[in-house]
Amino acid sequence: MTREEIAKMIDHTLLAATATKAQIEKLCDEAKKYNFASVCVNPVWVHLAAKELQGHSSAVCTVIGFPLGAEKSQAKAFAAKEAVLDGADEVDMVINIGAAKDGAFDLVQDDIRVVVQAAKEGGQQKGKKALVKVIVETCYLTDQEIEAACLAAKKAGADFVKTSTGFGTPKGADGKALPNGAQVRHVALMRKTVGPEMGVKASGGIRDAAFAKELVAAGANRLGCSAGVAIVEGWKE
Repeated sequence: MTREEIAKMIDHTLLAATATKAQIEKLCDEAKKYNFASVCVNPVWVHLAAKELQGHSSAVCTVIGFPLGAEKSQAKAFAAKEAVLDGADEVDMVINIGAAKDGAFDLVQDDIRVVVQAAKEGGQQKGKKALVKVIVETCYLTDQEIEAACLAAKKAGADFVKTSTGFGTPKGADGKALPNGAQVRHVALMRKTVGPEMGVKASGGIRDAAFAKELVAAGANRLGCSAGVAIVEGWKE
């Protein structure tokens, strides 16, 4: 895989609460330079990112129900449609994690479906198809729950499943922090579950080319990371 090919798999991400206009503009400039798949920004920055990337191949991605997934489905749907109307080409939504832990995957599926429908409606008004990626937040789920969440996303008509927000804070029985980002085994499990029909996005803690290669080998075809430039610069073909 060439540098150009890996760059086209990266969602160049800045989701910090402190992100400024100048930082978003820099993010977009880097996306144009390296031809990243997209920039991923909070909804408030979608309009600016769309303006900065107008006429460029890099898409605009945003997050919905982020990072907890605990908003009402109607709120997520409204936010998703508004984001698409503002210029987003892709929306990454967080599932109802509590429902997943309860085993209520019918609720998880319904939550995803209304966002998929809202993004579709917004896309129709803008004359485009808006992709929906579903963040299952693997750090909180068992393997069985990850499988069930991925199947719910597939049944709801989503385009991708995604590992993490990067903002999760899981703890073990001893109270110590556990990994909260992408893990190779989770990516492999997700790819096995959804098959070749859906995309799998790995995100959270991807800081170098070596780890990115492992995730791609496991089945990821999109990477969400703030270290996109370092990964491309460090990529050995």
